[in-house]
Amino acid sequence: MDPRANAPSSIVEWTEAEKYQNSFLIHEQDDTLELILENSINHGLPSHMPVSAGEGKFLNLLIKCLGVKRVLEVGTLGGYSAIWMARAIPEDGKLVTLELSETYAQVAKENIAQAGFGDKCQIIIGPADETMTSLRPDIPFDMVFIDADKKSYPKYFREAKRLVKKGGVIIVDNVIRYGNVHDKSVNDENTVGIRKLLADLKEDSRKGEIEATTIPTVGEKGFDGFLYAIKK
Repeated sequence: MDPRANAPSSIVEWTEAEKYQNSFLIHEQDDTLELILENSINHGLPSHMPVSAGEGKFLNLLIKCLGVKRVLEVGTLGGYSAIWMARAIPEDGKLVTLELSETYAQVAKENIAQAGFGDKCQIIIGPADETMTSLRPDIPFDMVFIDADKKSYPKYFREAKRLVKKGGVIIVDNVIRYGNVHDKSVNDENTVGIRKLLADLKEDSRKGEIEATTIPTVGEKGFDGFLYAIKK
């Protein structure tokens, strides 16, 4: 039987399908993470913006399998993704996360401390593009995770290339946006920003600087996906 015949076709069905998979595979979605999500919502942070548990677990596994010690995150929100990553970073590692909103950063600081990673995570408040431009780390980052305002993705990725080590990984979230990126009739600033990022990546690939692919996803976040890139 062709599995497409009864394929889920709505976000409700996609969410249930994802929850079913996660019920077998994700045991780290514990009380701590649930309380952190609840605390973020109680402080007025948007509930739809954090990564899903599945993507949090993916970032966690990626850090473990690549031996990542130094991570730069662009877009802290309430610290949910930062905590997933911090759980995989070794004791001698560090996560630096950038957040524009002082309110979000304060909530994230509370959440990260509650999870026991206050010493491992550094939150820098301010416009991410300006902060990234000013960073001059003695040791390059092993991995960069970008999940912030989409219109600025080209700028963030350009700086991420400079800040990540050769062979390092750059993950960019929310690059499919329900398939709207390819629809030229959709021209909001976020969609246009992702198109510009893809055009820049094509040139980076042609010059031999970056190898990348997009991984489409469906689930509780709807139809979206993330970009996986390696600095050559």
